[in-house]
Amino acid sequence: MIHFKQVAKNYPGDVHAIRGMNLHVQAGEFVSIVGESGAGKSTMVKLLIAEEQPSKGSIVIGGWDISDIRSHEVPILRRQIGVIFQDFKLLQKKTLFENVAFALEVVGASPSHIRKVVPHVLEIVGLEDKMHRYPTQVSGGEQQRVVIARALVHKPKIVVADEPTGNLDAHNSKDIIEILKRVNEFGTTVLLVTHDKDVVNHLKRRVVTLRKGHVQADKEVGRYAL
Repeated sequence: MIHFKQVAKNYPGDVHAIRGMNLHVQAGEFVSIVGESGAGKSTMVKLLIAEEQPSKGSIVIGGWDISDIRSHEVPILRRQIGVIFQDFKLLQKKTLFENVAFALEVVGASPSHIRKVVPHVLEIVGLEDKMHRYPTQVSGGEQQRVVIARALVHKPKIVVADEPTGNLDAHNSKDIIEILKRVNEFGTTVLLVTHDKDVVNHLKRRVVTLRKGHVQADKEVGRYAL
């Protein structure tokens, strides 16, 4: 599903964000990506969604080598990868329904398709009864659920959750992780990028530890030991 082969990413000023990274994630896995600040986690996410391109090596997603992806192909890739960020990036003047629908509108989805899909993904995240509220009328945990719903509208093969619990308390963090586990049970590959040791250790799933831009450890059932 995801294969990093000797990937390096360098920036001006002799900055080596990723150094010879090798990583293979199979379809349907739930993998936590952990590491200290500066370990390369954010750069790895940017490479996955083609926000950046590798300086060396190759990145293959579902048989597609995206290492030298063309600009017009990037939207196609990103419809296969749902991304959940720490900051919600919700449109404050749109309802929860409209926020999720917007992700479909920008790719030209029909009104009938939107009316069918949006309530379904909001039901998955437990917000079907609040779809007509605005972001300011729901909690931070519920706003993050909207972000997850928005990431699911294209039925992505991969979901990348980049610090999804960073702004949430322990109770809401647990709820978000349970939703991600439910998404994974549908067969979607989930990459959880996080600093939250409690979340990682509670999951008891595969843990990949990054250090100075390369894979320091890869445990099938691991803990966040840093």
